[in-house]
Amino acid sequence: VQLQASGGGLVQAGDSLRLSCVASGRTISTYNMGWFRQAPGKERQIVSAISWNGGRTYYADSVKGRFTISRDDAKNTLYLQMNSLKPEDTAVYYCTCASAELTGEYDFWGQGTLVTVSS
Repeated sequence: VQLQASGGGLVQAGDSLRLSCVASGRTISTYNMGWFRQAPGKERQIVSAISWNGGRTYYADSVKGRFTISRDDAKNTLYLQMNSLKPEDTAVYYCTCASAELTGEYDFWGQGTLVTVSS
């Protein structure tokens, strides 16, 4: 599976962005999928994940109530709606695919899209 993330950019605190991740090479309909992020000088961390059927979701405490993950299997696309962005959300965001558990190890990774939030 190849994953192409997009939608990042430079925004101000309080703004919104929607990240998209288009998958190719295989349908994503049977895969758990997720979003990770890595800020400069920090370890990569999971942001959110969604089960293969959309029935379960996971959010890191730092983004609960502000971010929403969704998927459109007809478009083979994963989304992350990010509202009320904060400077600490600044990071490269990666989409991922295929893990046995929502917070487990993922097999496929996109190239990342940079989100910069200014104060």
